[in-house]
Amino acid sequence: MSDRQLALIRHREELLACVRCPAMIGPVVSGLPVLSPVMLVGQAPGAKEGPAGKPFAWTAGKTLFRWFASVGLEEERFRQRVYMAAVCRCFPGKNPKGGDRPPSPREIESCGGWLQREIELLQPRLVLPVGKMAIALFLPPAPLAEQVGRQFRVEKHGIAMDVIPLPHPSGASPWHRMEPGLSLLRQALQQVDAHPAWRDARTG
Repeated sequence: MSDRQLALIRHREELLACVRCPAMIGPVVSGLPVLSPVMLVGQAPGAKEGPAGKPFAWTAGKTLFRWFASVGLEEERFRQRVYMAAVCRCFPGKNPKGGDRPPSPREIESCGGWLQREIELLQPRLVLPVGKMAIALFLPPAPLAEQVGRQFRVEKHGIAMDVIPLPHPSGASPWHRMEPGLSLLRQALQQVDAHPAWRDARTG
């Protein structure tokens, strides 16, 4: 086992023990410690992901993994070939007005140290931020229609990477199911499929 693999395993062990944010509801949710050229960055786990012990374990995940299966990686292979990170790693709880509570700026900043360490360890060549909150970590504010369907060259934490934004696959959002989102999502997935890092991850 390489030093980088050991470092990533230790990082994940420390991450799973994190209790930095008292308003968040544990357990910490993390993907597998995969040394991958591709990193997926979600927003925050929902109520189902903690008990399931893995990210994107419920309805939105089924949609997300259908997208990736269409470009060569079905769910189990994806989880074994792509590093799955997130803006926040614990369930924020429910919003009294309905839906999940958005993480606070302080919680996002607090959890950001874990993502920084992962970027430094993995040095990903391709990052796939899923949803507006994740996209905002890598790109300036803009409408989804100006981000999805395009590839961006970004430097973050001293690492240069390509970023291909994706919409959130939530059933509560119709954006990816109607135009222009439908066509832009298709275009984004074509860009993912053509990227050398994705091809490396797909072939193992």
